[in-house]
Amino acid sequence: MRRKWVVLVAATMVAATACSGQSEGERGEVAAPPSDPAKVSGEITVLTNRTDQISDGTLKKYADEFGKVYPRVKVKFEGLTDYEGETKIRMNTENYGDVLLIPNSLSIEQYPNFFAPLGEAGELSKKFDYTDHATVDGKVYGLSNIGVANGFVYNKAVWAKAGITDWPATPEEFVADLETIKSKTDAVPYYTNYKDGWPLTNWTNGIGSPECDPGAYDSLATTEKPWSEGSDLYAIDKLLYTIVDRELAEPDPTTTNWEDSKSQIGTGKVASMWLGSWAISQTRAAAEAAGENPDDLGFMPFPGQKDGKFCSVLRPDYQYAVNTHSDKKAAARAWIDWYITKSGQSAAEGSISSVKGAPLPDTLEAFSDNDVTLIPQHQRNKAEIDGIDKASEIGITSQQYRQKLVDVARGAADGDMDSYFAELNGKWAEARQTLGG
Repeated sequence: MRRKWVVLVAATMVAATACSGQSEGERGEVAAPPSDPAKVSGEITVLTNRTDQISDGTLKKYADEFGKVYPRVKVKFEGLTDYEGETKIRMNTENYGDVLLIPNSLSIEQYPNFFAPLGEAGELSKKFDYTDHATVDGKVYGLSNIGVANGFVYNKAVWAKAGITDWPATPEEFVADLETIKSKTDAVPYYTNYKDGWPLTNWTNGIGSPECDPGAYDSLATTEKPWSEGSDLYAIDKLLYTIVDRELAEPDPTTTNWEDSKSQIGTGKVASMWLGSWAISQTRAAAEAAGENPDDLGFMPFPGQKDGKFCSVLRPDYQYAVNTHSDKKAAARAWIDWYITKSGQSAAEGSISSVKGAPLPDTLEAFSDNDVTLIPQHQRNKAEIDGIDKASEIGITSQQYRQKLVDVARGAADGDMDSYFAELNGKWAEARQTLGG
């Protein structure tokens, strides 16, 4: 489960409210790793989007193991089905848990308003990957548990039934393959997960894959019209638009359901979904629960090649942070460090550990076998890009603009791809000009 919300007027309200008062926890206090587990105590609340792991007891098992190391700390979980939306409301107060996942649309310069610094970037970057994605003025405010490669989860049995065994190398080949699946099988070729919304935001995480360019995201700061032919955003959003426009997605996007989609792709009712590599293990588990072969679920990169090779962006998943108002910072930090380095969660779910030097999981064996190049998505200009994005009121990491893209493609909103891209380009260019770009 994943993702994102638009930080516009709401973010301003949140920032003002969060700065207006303090709880027993001292705002700005470093949440340092505790040196003696016996001296750490208290009950902490961990906000999570993994409601499935609460109901199946997985998180309780982790908490029980954690308790063997930190016997005086009690961990309580609060599962939020609409994590982004519900967290946004919670962050209008100081009561947003002791540990939480940093909402992806929160501007990085706002991190110090809400989260306690975890340490100096120079030190933490020696142990963990992706710290640059949560670093402000040399301090790190969030640590990711896992890294995520981006691509399509797909049902190999369905694709094989349609006579397709090779990965498509261009967007046009991908669309043609979906048309073949539609004509030769009963499966829905592509599933948007439009209603839950957050899966649509994952398309932005693919910026860098089409041109195999780690700096593609950073270039948004200096690009006047990102939705122009030749850019990654154009390639990404054109592909999604074309899939929907050619009726290769589910008939009624307003009725999609994330949890159900895992079972649908696991049982071959759906052929493909664009997601992070974290979803491989979840969809395989759904297939196995339905009595199907979990090995039918595979993962393929964005349909594009550079010098004959595919590329996939590797970036952090949600980052864990400590509420700056928490009065249990030591216990909160203890949980984060233990969960990332000792719980074994990343290996259990076939994910890429954020601990430096960790090997790729078996779930990405196909990437290794096919020499897929894993590239970072540099975000050195994230603060500037966040500013442009906020001023433009587009929300490139939110779900709304892509929901409208889907609506335009399916005829539920006025316009066509060219007119919508022109609208987005106009808003972006105006925002850059307003900000002096």
